[in-house]
Amino acid sequence: MATPGCPEFSKSVVHETGGWDSSFNFLYPLVIIVAAVLLPRVWAHLVAALAFLLYGTVLELNYYEVVPSYCTTHPALKALQAIIFVNLFAFLAVAYLAGLLTGKLRQARVQLKDASGALEDLQVLHENIIHSISSGLITTGLDGRITLVNPAAQKLLERSAAELVGTPVKDLFLDPLPNTESPQPHAEVRFELLKNFRKTFRVRAATMTVPERGVLGFVYAFDDLTEIRRLEREVRMQDRLAAVGRLAAAIAHEIRNPLTSIAGSVSMLSGIPEMNDEHRHLLGIVTRESQRLNSIITDFLAYSRTKQYHFVRADLVQLVEDTLTLMEHRMAVEKTGITIERRFALTKALTIADGDKIKQVFWNFCENAVRAMRGGGKLTVSIEPLGDDWQVGFTDTGAGMSPQQTEKIFEPFQSNFEGGTGLGLAIVYQIVQAHEGRVWARSKPGQGATFVLRLRRLDAEKIVSTSASSANASETPAAVLAHQAAVAAGGGVRG
Repeated sequence: MATPGCPEFSKSVVHETGGWDSSFNFLYPLVIIVAAVLLPRVWAHLVAALAFLLYGTVLELNYYEVVPSYCTTHPALKALQAIIFVNLFAFLAVAYLAGLLTGKLRQARVQLKDASGALEDLQVLHENIIHSISSGLITTGLDGRITLVNPAAQKLLERSAAELVGTPVKDLFLDPLPNTESPQPHAEVRFELLKNFRKTFRVRAATMTVPERGVLGFVYAFDDLTEIRRLEREVRMQDRLAAVGRLAAAIAHEIRNPLTSIAGSVSMLSGIPEMNDEHRHLLGIVTRESQRLNSIITDFLAYSRTKQYHFVRADLVQLVEDTLTLMEHRMAVEKTGITIERRFALTKALTIADGDKIKQVFWNFCENAVRAMRGGGKLTVSIEPLGDDWQVGFTDTGAGMSPQQTEKIFEPFQSNFEGGTGLGLAIVYQIVQAHEGRVWARSKPGQGATFVLRLRRLDAEKIVSTSASSANASETPAAVLAHQAAVAAGGGVRG
Protein backbone atom coordinates (compact mmCIF):
# COMPACT_ATOMS: atom_id res chain seq x y z
CA MET A 1 0.00 0.00 0.00
CA ALA A 2 1.81 3.08 -1.26
CA THR A 3 -0.93 5.54 -0.38
CA PRO A 4 0.41 6.56 3.11
CA GLY A 5 3.67 7.62 1.48
CA CYS A 6 1.88 9.97 -0.91
CA PRO A 7 1.51 12.80 1.70
CA GLU A 8 5.32 12.90 2.01
CA PHE A 9 5.55 13.35 -1.74
CA SER A 10 2.93 16.12 -1.53
CA LYS A 11 4.92 17.69 1.34
CA SER A 12 8.04 17.78 -0.80
CA VAL A 13 6.18 19.27 -3.76
CA VAL A 14 4.50 21.91 -1.58
CA HIS A 15 7.81 22.78 0.11
CA GLU A 16 9.73 23.06 -3.15
CA THR A 17 6.99 25.19 -4.79
CA GLY A 18 6.69 27.83 -2.07
CA GLY A 19 5.08 26.44 1.10
CA TRP A 20 1.94 28.46 1.88
CA ASP A 21 2.30 30.18 -1.50
CA SER A 22 2.36 26.84 -3.37
CA SER A 23 -0.33 26.09 -5.99
CA PHE A 24 -0.09 22.33 -5.31
CA ASN A 25 -1.99 22.29 -2.01
CA PHE A 26 -4.72 20.32 -3.86
CA LEU A 27 -2.47 17.23 -3.81
CA TYR A 28 -3.35 16.60 -0.15
CA PRO A 29 -7.14 16.33 -0.72
CA LEU A 30 -6.45 14.24 -3.81
CA VAL A 31 -4.34 11.81 -1.78
CA ILE A 32 -7.10 11.65 0.87
CA ILE A 33 -9.73 10.87 -1.80
CA VAL A 34 -7.55 8.13 -3.31
CA ALA A 35 -7.05 6.61 0.16
CA ALA A 36 -10.83 6.68 0.77
CA VAL A 37 -11.45 4.90 -2.54
CA LEU A 38 -8.74 2.27 -2.29
CA LEU A 39 -8.54 1.63 1.46
CA PRO A 40 -11.01 1.04 4.28
CA ARG A 41 -12.82 4.12 5.60
CA VAL A 42 -10.66 4.57 8.72
CA TRP A 43 -7.57 4.92 6.53
CA ALA A 44 -9.04 8.02 4.91
CA HIS A 45 -9.07 9.77 8.31
CA LEU A 46 -5.56 8.53 9.14
CA VAL A 47 -4.24 9.80 5.80
CA ALA A 48 -6.03 13.13 6.41
CA ALA A 49 -4.35 13.42 9.83
CA LEU A 50 -0.97 12.54 8.37
CA ALA A 51 -1.48 15.07 5.56
CA PHE A 52 -2.35 17.76 8.14
CA LEU A 53 0.74 16.99 10.23
CA LEU A 54 3.05 17.07 7.22
CA TYR A 55 1.48 20.19 5.79
CA GLY A 56 1.64 21.98 9.20
CA THR A 57 5.22 20.84 9.70
CA VAL A 58 6.27 22.27 6.31
CA LEU A 59 4.63 25.59 7.07
CA GLU A 60 6.12 25.79 10.61
CA LEU A 61 9.61 24.91 9.44
CA ASN A 62 9.39 27.48 6.64
CA TYR A 63 7.97 30.10 8.97
CA TYR A 64 10.71 29.73 11.56
CA GLU A 65 13.32 29.28 8.82
CA VAL A 66 14.48 25.94 10.15
CA VAL A 67 14.69 24.81 6.53
CA PRO A 68 15.28 27.02 3.54
CA SER A 69 12.02 28.69 2.45
CA TYR A 70 10.94 29.34 -1.12
CA CYS A 71 7.99 31.50 -0.05
CA THR A 72 7.59 34.90 -1.71
CA THR A 73 5.54 36.28 1.21
CA HIS A 74 5.86 36.13 5.02
CA PRO A 75 2.44 36.12 6.73
CA ALA A 76 1.84 36.89 10.40
CA LEU A 77 1.67 34.09 12.96
CA LYS A 78 -2.12 34.29 13.29
CA ALA A 79 -2.50 34.16 9.50
CA LEU A 80 -0.27 31.07 9.42
CA GLN A 81 -2.34 29.45 12.18
CA ALA A 82 -5.51 30.29 10.24
CA ILE A 83 -4.09 28.70 7.09
CA ILE A 84 -3.14 25.56 9.03
CA PHE A 85 -6.52 25.18 10.76
CA VAL A 86 -8.48 25.91 7.56
CA ASN A 87 -6.55 23.14 5.83
CA LEU A 88 -7.14 20.88 8.85
CA PHE A 89 -10.88 21.41 8.50
CA ALA A 90 -10.65 20.93 4.75
CA PHE A 91 -8.68 17.69 5.07
CA LEU A 92 -11.09 16.27 7.64
CA ALA A 93 -14.11 17.35 5.55
CA VAL A 94 -12.63 15.75 2.44
CA ALA A 95 -11.87 12.55 4.38
CA TYR A 96 -15.42 12.42 5.78
CA LEU A 97 -17.17 13.20 2.48
CA ALA A 98 -14.89 10.91 0.47
CA GLY A 99 -15.43 8.09 2.97
CA LEU A 100 -19.19 8.65 2.91
CA LEU A 101 -19.30 8.73 -0.89
CA THR A 102 -17.03 5.70 -1.19
CA GLY A 103 -19.23 3.78 1.25
CA LYS A 104 -22.31 4.54 -0.81
CA LEU A 105 -20.47 3.58 -3.97
CA ARG A 106 -19.45 0.29 -2.43
CA GLN A 107 -23.01 -0.32 -1.23
CA ALA A 108 -24.31 0.50 -4.71
CA ARG A 109 -21.73 -1.86 -6.17
CA VAL A 110 -22.94 -4.68 -3.92
CA GLN A 111 -26.57 -3.93 -4.81
CA LEU A 112 -25.65 -3.81 -8.48
CA LYS A 113 -23.87 -7.15 -8.17
CA ASP A 114 -26.91 -8.66 -6.44
CA ALA A 115 -29.23 -7.19 -9.08
CA SER A 116 -26.94 -8.46 -11.82
CA GLY A 117 -26.97 -11.95 -10.28
CA ALA A 118 -30.76 -11.87 -9.99
CA LEU A 119 -31.00 -10.69 -13.59
CA GLU A 120 -28.74 -13.52 -14.73
CA ASP A 121 -30.84 -16.03 -12.78
CA LEU A 122 -34.01 -14.58 -14.34
CA GLN A 123 -32.45 -14.73 -17.79
CA VAL A 124 -31.42 -18.36 -17.24
CA LEU A 125 -34.96 -19.13 -16.04
CA HIS A 126 -36.50 -17.53 -19.12
CA GLU A 127 -34.07 -19.39 -21.38
CA ASN A 128 -34.92 -22.67 -19.64
CA ILE A 129 -38.63 -21.98 -20.09
CA ILE A 130 -38.19 -21.14 -23.77
CA HIS A 131 -36.01 -24.22 -24.35
CA SER A 132 -38.35 -26.52 -22.40
CA ILE A 133 -41.73 -25.73 -23.97
CA SER A 134 -42.89 -28.29 -26.51
CA SER A 135 -44.35 -25.72 -28.90
CA GLY A 136 -42.20 -24.09 -31.52
CA LEU A 137 -41.30 -20.47 -30.72
CA ILE A 138 -39.92 -17.84 -33.10
CA THR A 139 -39.27 -14.17 -32.31
CA THR A 140 -38.65 -11.50 -34.91
CA GLY A 141 -37.77 -7.83 -35.03
CA LEU A 142 -40.03 -5.17 -36.47
CA ASP A 143 -38.53 -5.92 -39.89
CA GLY A 144 -39.82 -9.51 -39.72
CA ARG A 145 -36.38 -11.15 -39.53
CA ILE A 146 -35.93 -14.01 -37.08
CA THR A 147 -34.00 -13.22 -33.89
CA LEU A 148 -34.61 -16.35 -31.78
CA VAL A 149 -35.64 -19.97 -32.44
CA ASN A 150 -36.16 -22.45 -29.62
CA PRO A 151 -35.14 -26.14 -29.94
CA ALA A 152 -38.75 -27.29 -30.45
CA ALA A 153 -39.06 -24.97 -33.48
CA GLN A 154 -35.75 -26.24 -34.87
CA LYS A 155 -37.00 -29.81 -34.54
CA LEU A 156 -40.36 -29.07 -36.18
CA LEU A 157 -38.76 -27.13 -39.04
CA GLU A 158 -35.80 -29.55 -39.27
CA ARG A 159 -33.37 -26.66 -39.54
CA SER A 160 -30.70 -25.29 -37.23
CA ALA A 161 -30.75 -21.90 -35.55
CA ALA A 162 -27.85 -20.76 -37.73
CA GLU A 163 -29.97 -21.41 -40.83
CA LEU A 164 -33.02 -19.59 -39.48
CA VAL A 165 -31.74 -16.54 -37.57
CA GLY A 166 -31.67 -13.47 -39.78
CA THR A 167 -34.05 -14.81 -42.45
CA PRO A 168 -37.54 -13.31 -43.02
CA VAL A 169 -40.11 -15.40 -41.17
CA LYS A 170 -42.69 -15.01 -43.94
CA ASP A 171 -40.39 -16.87 -46.37
CA LEU A 172 -40.55 -20.05 -44.25
CA PHE A 173 -44.21 -20.87 -44.85
CA LEU A 174 -46.33 -21.35 -47.95
CA ASP A 175 -49.29 -19.43 -46.50
CA PRO A 176 -49.50 -15.92 -44.97
CA LEU A 177 -48.87 -15.72 -41.24
CA PRO A 178 -51.64 -14.42 -38.95
CA ASN A 179 -51.86 -10.70 -38.30
CA THR A 180 -51.40 -9.59 -34.69
CA GLU A 181 -53.97 -6.82 -35.16
CA SER A 182 -56.79 -9.17 -36.20
CA PRO A 183 -59.41 -10.30 -33.63
CA GLN A 184 -58.19 -13.91 -33.94
CA PRO A 185 -54.40 -13.81 -34.44
CA HIS A 186 -53.99 -17.47 -35.32
CA ALA A 187 -54.05 -19.52 -38.51
CA GLU A 188 -53.03 -22.80 -40.10
CA VAL A 189 -50.08 -22.56 -42.46
CA ARG A 190 -48.18 -25.10 -44.54
CA PHE A 191 -44.45 -25.67 -44.39
CA GLU A 192 -42.47 -27.59 -47.00
CA LEU A 193 -39.45 -29.58 -45.89
CA LEU A 194 -36.34 -29.98 -48.00
CA LYS A 195 -37.34 -33.60 -48.77
CA ASN A 196 -40.52 -32.50 -50.56
CA PHE A 197 -42.80 -33.25 -47.61
CA ARG A 198 -45.35 -30.77 -46.28
CA LYS A 199 -46.33 -30.14 -42.70
CA THR A 200 -49.32 -28.23 -41.34
CA PHE A 201 -48.76 -25.87 -38.39
CA ARG A 202 -51.17 -23.91 -36.23
CA VAL A 203 -49.49 -20.54 -35.68
CA ARG A 204 -50.40 -17.99 -33.01
CA ALA A 205 -48.98 -14.47 -33.32
CA ALA A 206 -48.42 -11.80 -30.65
CA THR A 207 -46.52 -8.54 -30.34
CA MET A 208 -43.38 -8.39 -28.19
CA THR A 209 -44.04 -5.25 -26.12
CA VAL A 210 -41.84 -3.59 -23.48
CA PRO A 211 -43.75 -1.06 -21.30
CA GLU A 212 -41.20 1.74 -21.56
CA ARG A 213 -40.04 1.08 -25.13
CA GLY A 214 -43.18 -0.02 -26.97
CA VAL A 215 -43.34 -2.79 -29.58
CA LEU A 216 -39.93 -4.36 -30.25
CA GLY A 217 -41.02 -7.23 -32.51
CA PHE A 218 -43.32 -10.22 -32.86
CA VAL A 219 -43.64 -13.68 -31.31
CA TYR A 220 -44.91 -16.73 -33.23
CA ALA A 221 -45.81 -19.95 -31.39
CA PHE A 222 -46.77 -22.96 -33.46
CA ASP A 223 -47.72 -26.64 -33.12
CA ASP A 224 -47.58 -29.49 -35.61
CA LEU A 225 -51.06 -30.49 -36.85
CA THR A 226 -49.83 -32.69 -39.71
CA GLU A 227 -50.72 -36.00 -38.08
CA ILE A 228 -54.06 -34.71 -36.80
CA ARG A 229 -55.08 -33.45 -40.23
CA ARG A 230 -53.94 -36.73 -41.79
CA LEU A 231 -56.08 -38.72 -39.37
CA GLU A 232 -59.04 -36.45 -40.08
CA ARG A 233 -58.63 -37.05 -43.81
CA GLU A 234 -58.43 -40.78 -43.21
CA VAL A 235 -61.62 -40.73 -41.14
CA ARG A 236 -63.44 -38.78 -43.84
CA MET A 237 -62.08 -41.14 -46.48
CA GLN A 238 -63.19 -44.21 -44.54
CA ASP A 239 -66.69 -42.75 -44.22
CA ARG A 240 -66.84 -42.13 -47.95
CA LEU A 241 -65.46 -45.56 -48.73
CA ALA A 242 -68.03 -47.19 -46.48
CA ALA A 243 -70.84 -45.20 -48.10
CA VAL A 244 -69.69 -46.11 -51.58
CA GLY A 245 -69.33 -49.73 -50.55
CA ARG A 246 -72.90 -49.88 -49.31
CA LEU A 247 -74.11 -48.17 -52.47
CA ALA A 248 -72.13 -50.52 -54.69
CA ALA A 249 -73.45 -53.61 -52.94
CA ALA A 250 -77.02 -52.34 -53.25
CA ILE A 251 -77.08 -51.48 -56.94
CA ALA A 252 -74.48 -53.75 -58.52
CA HIS A 253 -76.71 -56.82 -58.73
CA GLU A 254 -79.70 -54.77 -59.84
CA ILE A 255 -77.72 -53.37 -62.76
CA ARG A 256 -75.93 -56.56 -63.78
CA ASN A 257 -79.09 -58.58 -64.49
CA PRO A 258 -80.64 -56.20 -67.06
CA LEU A 259 -77.17 -55.53 -68.43
CA THR A 260 -76.73 -59.23 -69.14
CA SER A 261 -80.08 -59.27 -70.96
CA ILE A 262 -79.08 -56.24 -73.03
CA ALA A 263 -75.74 -57.79 -73.97
CA GLY A 264 -77.43 -61.05 -75.00
CA SER A 265 -80.07 -59.27 -77.06
CA VAL A 266 -77.48 -57.17 -78.85
CA SER A 267 -75.43 -60.28 -79.61
CA MET A 268 -78.50 -61.89 -81.21
CA LEU A 269 -79.33 -58.76 -83.21
CA SER A 270 -75.77 -58.58 -84.57
CA GLY A 271 -76.38 -61.93 -86.31
CA ILE A 272 -79.31 -60.72 -88.45
CA PRO A 273 -78.17 -60.72 -92.11
CA GLU A 274 -80.43 -57.83 -93.15
CA MET A 275 -78.53 -55.31 -90.97
CA ASN A 276 -76.38 -52.76 -92.73
CA ASP A 277 -72.94 -51.49 -91.67
CA GLU A 278 -74.30 -48.48 -89.81
CA HIS A 279 -76.56 -50.69 -87.72
CA ARG A 280 -73.70 -53.07 -86.98
CA HIS A 281 -71.53 -50.07 -85.97
CA LEU A 282 -74.21 -48.89 -83.53
CA LEU A 283 -74.57 -52.39 -82.10
CA GLY A 284 -70.77 -52.52 -81.67
CA ILE A 285 -70.92 -49.33 -79.62
CA VAL A 286 -73.66 -50.81 -77.44
CA THR A 287 -71.59 -53.97 -76.95
CA ARG A 288 -68.43 -52.09 -75.95
CA GLU A 289 -70.27 -49.80 -73.56
CA SER A 290 -72.02 -52.81 -72.03
CA GLN A 291 -68.65 -54.44 -71.47
CA ARG A 292 -67.26 -51.25 -69.92
CA LEU A 293 -70.28 -50.97 -67.64
CA ASN A 294 -69.85 -54.60 -66.65
CA SER A 295 -66.19 -53.90 -65.79
CA ILE A 296 -67.24 -51.02 -63.55
CA ILE A 297 -69.79 -53.21 -61.79
CA THR A 298 -67.16 -55.91 -61.33
CA ASP A 299 -64.92 -53.35 -59.62
CA PHE A 300 -67.89 -52.26 -57.52
CA LEU A 301 -68.41 -55.81 -56.34
CA ALA A 302 -64.69 -56.32 -55.68
CA TYR A 303 -64.69 -53.13 -53.63
CA SER A 304 -67.83 -53.81 -51.64
CA ARG A 305 -67.30 -57.49 -50.83
CA THR A 306 -65.63 -58.42 -47.56
CA LYS A 307 -62.11 -59.54 -48.48
CA GLN A 308 -60.48 -62.62 -47.06
CA TYR A 309 -56.82 -62.29 -46.09
CA HIS A 310 -54.25 -65.01 -45.55
CA PHE A 311 -51.51 -63.47 -43.41
CA VAL A 312 -48.14 -65.20 -43.45
CA ARG A 313 -44.51 -64.19 -43.15
CA ALA A 314 -43.63 -62.52 -46.46
CA ASP A 315 -40.59 -60.90 -48.03
CA LEU A 316 -41.42 -57.49 -49.52
CA VAL A 317 -38.29 -57.54 -51.68
CA GLN A 318 -39.42 -60.76 -53.35
CA LEU A 319 -43.00 -59.49 -53.78
CA VAL A 320 -41.77 -56.27 -55.40
CA GLU A 321 -39.34 -58.20 -57.60
CA ASP A 322 -42.10 -60.54 -58.84
CA THR A 323 -44.31 -57.56 -59.69
CA LEU A 324 -41.55 -55.67 -61.49
CA THR A 325 -40.58 -58.75 -63.50
CA LEU A 326 -44.13 -59.08 -64.85
CA MET A 327 -44.29 -55.35 -65.50
CA GLU A 328 -40.97 -55.38 -67.41
CA HIS A 329 -42.21 -58.17 -69.72
CA ARG A 330 -45.42 -56.29 -70.38
CA MET A 331 -43.64 -52.99 -71.10
CA ALA A 332 -41.21 -54.77 -73.43
CA VAL A 333 -44.12 -56.18 -75.44
CA GLU A 334 -45.97 -52.85 -75.52
CA LYS A 335 -42.74 -50.88 -76.17
CA THR A 336 -43.65 -48.18 -73.67
CA GLY A 337 -40.13 -46.72 -73.50
CA ILE A 338 -40.20 -46.93 -69.68
CA THR A 339 -37.22 -48.19 -67.65
CA ILE A 340 -37.32 -49.51 -64.10
CA GLU A 341 -34.66 -48.65 -61.53
CA ARG A 342 -34.39 -50.68 -58.33
CA ARG A 343 -33.09 -49.06 -55.15
CA PHE A 344 -33.21 -51.75 -52.52
CA ALA A 345 -31.30 -50.94 -49.32
CA LEU A 346 -31.30 -54.63 -48.35
CA THR A 347 -31.88 -58.08 -49.79
CA LYS A 348 -34.74 -59.17 -47.52
CA ALA A 349 -37.58 -57.26 -45.84
CA LEU A 350 -39.76 -59.55 -43.75
CA THR A 351 -43.26 -58.64 -42.66
CA ILE A 352 -46.61 -60.28 -41.90
CA ALA A 353 -48.83 -59.84 -44.95
CA ASP A 354 -51.08 -61.42 -47.56
CA GLY A 355 -48.62 -61.72 -50.43
CA ASP A 356 -51.23 -61.76 -53.21
CA LYS A 357 -52.99 -58.68 -51.87
CA ILE A 358 -49.71 -56.78 -51.47
CA LYS A 359 -48.77 -57.72 -55.03
CA GLN A 360 -52.10 -56.23 -56.09
CA VAL A 361 -51.06 -53.00 -54.36
CA PHE A 362 -47.67 -52.96 -56.08
CA TRP A 363 -49.22 -53.77 -59.47
CA ASN A 364 -51.68 -50.91 -59.08
CA PHE A 365 -48.84 -48.50 -58.32
CA CYS A 366 -46.94 -49.69 -61.39
CA GLU A 367 -50.06 -49.48 -63.55
CA ASN A 368 -50.66 -45.86 -62.52
CA ALA A 369 -47.01 -45.02 -63.19
CA VAL A 370 -47.18 -46.51 -66.70
CA ARG A 371 -50.36 -44.59 -67.50
CA ALA A 372 -48.75 -41.37 -66.23
CA MET A 373 -45.71 -41.82 -68.52
CA ARG A 374 -47.32 -42.19 -71.95
CA GLY A 375 -44.23 -40.88 -73.72
CA GLY A 376 -41.77 -43.00 -71.76
CA GLY A 377 -39.83 -42.30 -68.60
CA LYS A 378 -38.37 -44.02 -65.55
CA LEU A 379 -40.02 -45.82 -62.66
CA THR A 380 -37.87 -45.90 -59.51
CA VAL A 381 -38.77 -48.45 -56.84
CA SER A 382 -37.14 -48.27 -53.41
CA ILE A 383 -37.29 -50.36 -50.22
CA GLU A 384 -35.70 -49.13 -47.01
CA PRO A 385 -36.11 -49.55 -43.24
CA LEU A 386 -37.58 -46.59 -41.38
CA GLY A 387 -37.89 -47.01 -37.64
CA ASP A 388 -40.18 -49.99 -36.96
CA ASP A 389 -41.50 -50.00 -40.53
CA TRP A 390 -40.51 -50.92 -44.06
CA GLN A 391 -41.03 -48.08 -46.53
CA VAL A 392 -41.66 -48.96 -50.18
CA GLY A 393 -41.73 -46.13 -52.73
CA PHE A 394 -42.80 -46.05 -56.39
CA THR A 395 -41.65 -42.84 -58.14
CA ASP A 396 -42.49 -42.01 -61.75
CA THR A 397 -41.43 -39.15 -64.04
CA GLY A 398 -44.91 -38.42 -65.33
CA ALA A 399 -46.98 -35.26 -65.41
CA GLY A 400 -47.63 -35.24 -61.67
CA MET A 401 -50.75 -34.17 -59.81
CA SER A 402 -52.10 -31.04 -58.18
CA PRO A 403 -52.38 -30.84 -54.36
CA GLN A 404 -56.15 -31.29 -54.64
CA GLN A 405 -55.74 -34.46 -56.69
CA THR A 406 -53.10 -35.81 -54.32
CA GLU A 407 -55.32 -35.31 -51.29
CA LYS A 408 -58.25 -37.22 -52.85
CA ILE A 409 -56.30 -39.81 -54.83
CA PHE A 410 -57.42 -42.76 -52.65
CA GLU A 411 -61.10 -41.80 -52.69
CA PRO A 412 -63.46 -43.68 -55.02
CA PHE A 413 -64.10 -42.31 -58.53
CA GLN A 414 -60.97 -40.13 -58.51
CA SER A 415 -59.34 -41.60 -61.63
CA ASN A 416 -57.08 -39.20 -63.54
CA PHE A 417 -56.83 -41.50 -66.55
CA GLU A 418 -59.23 -41.99 -69.43
CA GLY A 419 -61.18 -45.21 -69.12
CA GLY A 420 -60.37 -45.75 -65.44
CA THR A 421 -63.09 -46.54 -62.91
CA GLY A 422 -61.41 -44.68 -60.06
CA LEU A 423 -61.68 -47.67 -57.72
CA GLY A 424 -58.18 -49.15 -58.06
CA LEU A 425 -56.48 -46.95 -55.46
CA ALA A 426 -59.56 -47.11 -53.22
CA ILE A 427 -59.12 -50.90 -53.15
CA VAL A 428 -55.39 -50.36 -52.47
CA TYR A 429 -56.33 -48.24 -49.48
CA GLN A 430 -58.60 -51.01 -48.16
CA ILE A 431 -55.81 -53.58 -48.47
CA VAL A 432 -53.25 -51.39 -46.70
CA GLN A 433 -55.75 -50.59 -43.96
CA ALA A 434 -56.31 -54.31 -43.38
CA HIS A 435 -52.52 -54.74 -43.06
CA GLU A 436 -52.41 -52.02 -40.39
CA GLY A 437 -50.14 -49.96 -42.65
CA ARG A 438 -50.03 -46.51 -44.15
CA VAL A 439 -50.15 -45.33 -47.75
CA TRP A 440 -49.97 -41.86 -49.25
CA ALA A 441 -48.95 -39.99 -52.40
CA ARG A 442 -46.55 -37.09 -52.96
CA SER A 443 -46.60 -35.12 -56.18
CA LYS A 444 -46.24 -31.75 -57.84
CA PRO A 445 -47.52 -30.77 -61.29
CA GLY A 446 -44.84 -31.51 -63.87
CA GLN A 447 -42.54 -33.27 -61.36
CA GLY A 448 -43.89 -36.81 -61.33
CA ALA A 449 -45.53 -38.64 -58.44
CA THR A 450 -44.44 -40.93 -55.61
CA PHE A 451 -46.65 -43.54 -53.94
CA VAL A 452 -45.36 -44.60 -50.51
CA LEU A 453 -46.35 -47.71 -48.58
CA ARG A 454 -45.35 -48.46 -44.99
CA LEU A 455 -45.75 -51.85 -43.36
CA ARG A 456 -44.60 -53.02 -39.96
CA ARG A 457 -41.25 -54.79 -39.83
CA LEU A 458 -41.10 -58.35 -38.62
CA ASP A 459 -38.51 -58.93 -35.89
CA ALA A 460 -37.01 -62.31 -36.85
CA GLU A 461 -35.23 -62.83 -33.52
CA LYS A 462 -38.46 -62.22 -31.63
CA ILE A 463 -40.29 -64.80 -33.74
CA VAL A 464 -37.53 -67.38 -33.20
CA SER A 465 -37.65 -66.91 -29.43
CA THR A 466 -41.44 -66.98 -29.45
CA SER A 467 -41.40 -70.15 -31.52
CA ALA A 468 -39.01 -71.80 -29.06
CA SER A 469 -41.14 -70.90 -26.04
CA SER A 470 -44.28 -72.03 -27.84
CA ALA A 471 -42.64 -75.33 -28.69
CA ASN A 472 -42.02 -75.88 -25.00
CA ALA A 473 -45.73 -75.35 -24.48
CA SER A 474 -46.53 -78.09 -27.05
CA GLU A 475 -47.45 -75.56 -29.77
CA THR A 476 -46.43 -75.92 -33.38
CA PRO A 477 -44.57 -73.20 -35.32
CA ALA A 478 -47.68 -72.83 -37.46
CA ALA A 479 -49.68 -71.81 -34.41
CA VAL A 480 -47.04 -69.23 -33.50
CA LEU A 481 -47.11 -67.84 -37.03
CA ALA A 482 -50.90 -67.69 -36.92
CA HIS A 483 -50.68 -65.71 -33.69
CA GLN A 484 -48.25 -63.27 -35.32
CA ALA A 485 -50.57 -62.93 -38.32
CA ALA A 486 -53.52 -62.20 -36.03
CA VAL A 487 -51.52 -59.44 -34.35
CA ALA A 488 -50.56 -57.95 -37.71
CA ALA A 489 -54.19 -58.00 -38.87
CA GLY A 490 -55.39 -56.25 -35.75
CA GLY A 491 -57.31 -53.65 -37.73
CA GLY A 492 -57.09 -49.92 -38.21
CA VAL A 493 -54.57 -47.70 -39.90
CA ARG A 494 -51.58 -46.99 -37.75
CA GLY A 495 -51.04 -43.31 -37.02
